[in-house]
Amino acid sequence: MSMMAILGEALAAVRARTDLAPRAGVVLGSGLGSFASRIENAIRIPYTEIPGFHPPSAEGHAGQLVLGDVGGEPVACLAGRIHQYEGHSAQEVVFGVRLLALLGVQNLLLTNAAGGINQAYQQGALVLISDHINMMGTNPLIGANLDELGPRFPDMSEPYSIDLRTLAREAALQADVELQDGVYMALMGPSFETPAEIRAFRTMGADLVGMSTVPEVIAANHMGLRCLGISCVTNLAAGISPNKLSHQEVLETGELVREKFEKLLVTLLPKLSVEV
Repeated sequence: MSMMAILGEALAAVRARTDLAPRAGVVLGSGLGSFASRIENAIRIPYTEIPGFHPPSAEGHAGQLVLGDVGGEPVACLAGRIHQYEGHSAQEVVFGVRLLALLGVQNLLLTNAAGGINQAYQQGALVLISDHINMMGTNPLIGANLDELGPRFPDMSEPYSIDLRTLAREAALQADVELQDGVYMALMGPSFETPAEIRAFRTMGADLVGMSTVPEVIAANHMGLRCLGISCVTNLAAGISPNKLSHQEVLETGELVREKFEKLLVTLLPKLSVEV
């Protein structure tokens, strides 16, 4: 079955549950999934009940599509994502983002847990992604182009919308949440980086490092969506922190920043709903 046919089945499965047409969407990364509980009048659909959707296996990813209201505005939320390191293809990883676009999402906020390369960051910092570096060695648009979704060679000169980043800074001020800026580098994972790699990535201009987000941003831009990215610095990268790195630290830091993270999203997402 073609990808367009599978997406059509997924869309029909969701539309059988709700006719909500949100203009704002959010993808919740590792340890940040608790925000989904803040969505009001929510309809929760497990990924396993949506054709073509693979459930996540990484701890800290619930695996639900949640549709409802935030601040009185309709929002679609991917509570958890899958990663290529779980054995999925790049095309499978971006399936959820493509479905959000077909549901009507125009502005997409992607969140993630990241390692801090920039030594000005503290553990628990929230960082607005200004640009990214793709070091995953692949691209979700490889293969025959899906002309129904977008062009063969999509422009990536503004992968993270300047206008939406302005809105994010305004929301951060309104919510009294500090929001820094940085360049995100994506690697395949699942092993954490070595100290030598972190030194090399810093030289290349990376402030943050993680294992997600970039394929979704590429697919979203391909479909004409405007993107925002926010990283939670859940650990300082290898060679910066004296501690061994672990996924448990990622989850624990996500829990520690939950209050300010949710406060920012509650303020920001309604703005993304009305900004078209």
